[in-house]
Amino acid sequence: MLRPFLTMDADPRSDAESKENALTRSATAAFRENLNRSSNNDMARMLGPVCRQCRREGIKLMLKGTRCETAKCPMEKQNRNNPPGMHSWRRGRASDYAVRLREKQKVKRYYGVLEKQFRIYFRQAERQRANTGQALLALLERRLDNVIFKLHFSPSRRLARQLISHGHIHVNGRKVNVSSFLVKAGDKVTLKAAEKTQKIVKAGLDLDPSAPVQSWLQVDGAGPQGTVVALPTREDVQIPVEEQLIVEVCSR
Repeated sequence: MLRPFLTMDADPRSDAESKENALTRSATAAFRENLNRSSNNDMARMLGPVCRQCRREGIKLMLKGTRCETAKCPMEKQNRNNPPGMHSWRRGRASDYAVRLREKQKVKRYYGVLEKQFRIYFRQAERQRANTGQALLALLERRLDNVIFKLHFSPSRRLARQLISHGHIHVNGRKVNVSSFLVKAGDKVTLKAAEKTQKIVKAGLDLDPSAPVQSWLQVDGAGPQGTVVALPTREDVQIPVEEQLIVEVCSR
């Protein structure tokens, strides 16, 4: 006797599982794509608010250029010059480690470098015969974005990094788009031969035309262009810092 042919409906649980697996596969693919994009981006950036960094360190780090010299700077306001966060006035006495850590964080934020890059500079300074703390500060001073800022081609180091990454800066006639490029004595820093580049840099120079340039740099306003006359020394560091405390905390 033949059994009757039975028809069965599709299991709704299998359809839901297949949809869930498809969503998981698409999410995994998107995650891998974003991971590849982030790994291809070599330049790390600080994207958070910068005024709170000055408030945390208790000094002006000049992260916004000329705006830091006006009354709009939070450090000039009585109710905003305290450290960020709730109950900042209740902070007690800082420990010895906290004092040393603050010195390191202050220098990192002043020059715009992150922890991994700062550690690389410290290892380079350790290998030199000079004083480690002074050698570390000299390496940070030789960064191309710092040189552009101190030549007054840009009002801040952030804008200097943008000029470099967009290909507006040439060193010894060759385009350099790496902000961490270390200049040497005798290097000539020139601008891209474009009207837009000249306009941007001259606008920065016009903000304070009487601003002095440090002795290890020389500016020719006709270009405008700059020349690294000598390597920077400890006296050329404009931020108040005790470099020995940085050496102690990085040597732990």
